Amino acid sequence: MPALGADMEVGTILEWLVKPGDAVKRGDIVAVVDTEKATVEVEVFESGIVQQIFVPLGEKVPIGTVLALIRTDGEIAAPPAAKPEPVAALPKIAPVSTTPRPAAPTTVQRAPRPAMPPTVPGRLRISPLAMRRAVELKVDLSIVKGTGPHGAISRADVEKASKAPKAAPPPAPSPVEKAPEPAAAPAVEVPSAVRERKPAVASEERRAAMRKVIAAAMARSKREIPHYYLGTRIDMSRAMAWLQAQNLKRPVTERLLYSVLLVKATALAAREIPEMNGFWVDGAFKPADAVHVGVAISLRQGGLIAPAIHDIDRKRPDEIMVNLRDLVKRVRAGMLRSSEIADATITVTSLGEEGVETVFGIIYPPQVALVGFGKITEEVWAADGMIGAKPTVVATLAADHRASDGHRGGLFLAAIQRLLQEPEKL
Repeated sequence: MPALGADMEVGTILEWLVKPGDAVKRGDIVAVVDTEKATVEVEVFESGIVQQIFVPLGEKVPIGTVLALIRTDGEIAAPPAAKPEPVAALPKIAPVSTTPRPAAPTTVQRAPRPAMPPTVPGRLRISPLAMRRAVELKVDLSIVKGTGPHGAISRADVEKASKAPKAAPPPAPSPVEKAPEPAAAPAVEVPSAVRERKPAVASEERRAAMRKVIAAAMARSKREIPHYYLGTRIDMSRAMAWLQAQNLKRPVTERLLYSVLLVKATALAAREIPEMNGFWVDGAFKPADAVHVGVAISLRQGGLIAPAIHDIDRKRPDEIMVNLRDLVKRVRAGMLRSSEIADATITVTSLGEEGVETVFGIIYPPQVALVGFGKITEEVWAADGMIGAKPTVVATLAADHRASDGHRGGLFLAAIQRLLQEPEKL
């Protein structure tokens, strides 16, 4: 079970997309895991043949638990055992959580799992692949019966529903005869979550679980990471003028947001000042080889998540805009990939749309820096002996004093400021 963020301790297998004997390659999606924050597609990082699956559907296991065995290319397959090996016989990676867990059973037979709790009305449990398949096949999910754990809808359920014969529409009334008055429809109880557009109980429970894991991660961050904070006000007149000129040439659907420039400038600055781009692991700073910027996105049901856009420093603003739109859409639909959750090397958060002028963030471990941007405001600005009004934004840096100091942090913010004065080079 991969660690999909510092605030994750356990995950539940919702769907296996492979079976023993299937060939997989690096980057393939092999399973769908439900966490407190989102439903995540788990990618495989080795190519080979799936030899054995150890964790069944619906099983909730800690991070580090072995989920499956993959025989990589060139390895000799082990002779088949008379009986499947128990999960307990496999070595397990110690989970991040310090909460003690009961010792693994030593017998071959697995302990019976408790019955699945019934699905609570109001929350649709569906894997990301099943959701996409339903859109492709134009399947009404309200009539699909899920066969997965907790009544989750799988891809097979969607495909089965798409092949089911559809009821023929009632014959149209004769143009001469008046159509009879429709009989009163039988009373159907509509869940309050649908009728009133209010969160159901399940959403409340999920929100509470999400707040719990966020609180644990942020408490750990403030407890273990010696934060220092820096801030500066940046002249955005050149960047906004360039952005306006670019958007006049584009259709509305392809226009750029100013946040794209902020994210790109942050990525390039992180490449210049590597102390801001990496992880604090095992008592030492480990700089990252690439720049994967995590973008903080608020969830509709409350809470937030900061998945990564990979290699932003190498992408054009157009590509970043496409990636950002796609990421926001999938985050709010609960369709993320494990690499997007785990790969962020530095995080950017912007609350400008909410009217916030200054953001002081908390570092998301094991990262060592977080950049915050507020809203763009008109400010009195003095330059070259002249006074005028210019659009400005406040940029802040929360950095880990174990990995860097204020001098390097100042250079980092200065790099962001300099890069935003030359938007045509971003």
